[in-house]
Amino acid sequence: MREENPSARAIGLYWGTVAIALLLATPIIPWLCAGMPPCLFRSLTGIPCPSCGATHAALALSRLDLLEAWISNPLVTIGYLFFLAGGLVAGGAALAGKPLPEPKRFPRALLTTAWAAAMLNWLWVLIRFRMG
Repeated sequence: MREENPSARAIGLYWGTVAIALLLATPIIPWLCAGMPPCLFRSLTGIPCPSCGATHAALALSRLDLLEAWISNPLVTIGYLFFLAGGLVAGGAALAGKPLPEPKRFPRALLTTAWAAAMLNWLWVLIRFRMG
């Protein structure tokens, strides 16, 4: 049986705590988003940045409106949902004393896919802002 890495357990606990804090903060997300400044990149260039729509996606997610969140910014929506799910799983595993996997280097194909997803997401944002 392999010995558990204490730092991996701490990361699982931190991640789980942040995920629960985000879930508990859901009712105040509209208030938090109201104070957000406009996108600096878009203000300077007139072009939406890759994360434009993230605030709208967060507001939609706080209302559990997955379709609107997806339309606002698909990659932010996916990232937020995976972050929450991963945090709850990692936090639960850490609390249960189950070993967490060690971080590994990502294969080049996965990094290339992530880069392509980010570029496709930015294309989506550009098209959406031009149309709407």
